[in-house]
Amino acid sequence: MRRALLTVLAFGAVAAPAQGAVRLEKVGDFEAPVYVTAPPGDTARVFVVEQGGTIRIVGRQAPFLDISSQVTSGGEQGLLSMAFAPDYATSGLFYVYFTDADGDQQVVEFRGSGDAADPRTARQVLLMRDSESNHNGGQLQFGPDGRLYIGTGDGGGAGDARNRAQNRRSLLGKLLRMDPTRGGRPEIYAYGLRNPWRFSFDRQTGDLTIGDVGQGEWEEINFVRRGRGKGANFGWRPFEGNARFAPGESAKGHVRPVITQSHEAGNCSITGGYVIRDPALSWRGRYVFGDYCRGVIQTARLGGVKKVRVTHHRALRVESLSSFGEDASGRVYAASLNGPVYRFVDR
Repeated sequence: MRRALLTVLAFGAVAAPAQGAVRLEKVGDFEAPVYVTAPPGDTARVFVVEQGGTIRIVGRQAPFLDISSQVTSGGEQGLLSMAFAPDYATSGLFYVYFTDADGDQQVVEFRGSGDAADPRTARQVLLMRDSESNHNGGQLQFGPDGRLYIGTGDGGGAGDARNRAQNRRSLLGKLLRMDPTRGGRPEIYAYGLRNPWRFSFDRQTGDLTIGDVGQGEWEEINFVRRGRGKGANFGWRPFEGNARFAPGESAKGHVRPVITQSHEAGNCSITGGYVIRDPALSWRGRYVFGDYCRGVIQTARLGGVKKVRVTHHRALRVESLSSFGEDASGRVYAASLNGPVYRFVDR
């Protein structure tokens, strides 16, 4: 997963009352949850991805899928996310991203039906060789164009020593795009990313937001309008945040982050989230995100403003904040690597 998942800081109450109208409602406890999602149109079920290699449905005892025997888990490795095909209701197709027994990254297709998936339906869609155990990226999302987007880290090692993020012949340090049913090598949609652990598309506008984990000083959030991400260079490794990282190296015309946060403030690993479109939540229209070490829930309005103002909801904290997620109704969730999964609700 990320460098920061090796570090655990203890905060006070995880689900303290919110500042304002929003609170965290616990929906269950899991084994190292790293992602939350649901099939399109399925408002009855919520799926939780566990790092060790299982996918569970909230409220069900038996796992939806168990591939733990195929997964290398621990630190930044493991079963990192899943994505349901837009036509899942008829095709049953979904995709998972995991670290295999050799330490390489795989994207694999499965078929599911009802409350169970058949592991025998596995079909490898993408294999990425990886000599390091960190900076694995791990996010899968179907975009507004119906294609599968894949966030990949720069392959690990301090400072992207192999300069993969700026190398457009490498699949690492990128946002990839592909039609998984046809297979073949994916296209590089955007590049210059260090470890895009979590990215998302606004379900209303299609705008793209990326939380890119920093090196040692700065964490960053990148934002582009729908369709503007194609060919974009997000600046790593010449830049970390807005700061020069590699003197003499160029990232001409790169997209600058809309939010940067310093490690001096207690941040260590950004956890990107979602623009909230839940009509029942007073935060709708705001982007929610946080940091693995600080655990403080933060929101901001992106796009249409020259300077993004971040609100720190200090009474809302999630220890070891591993991920956010969104269900078919647009409700948003926060997961703690320690086990709990919460849903954002109005008080």
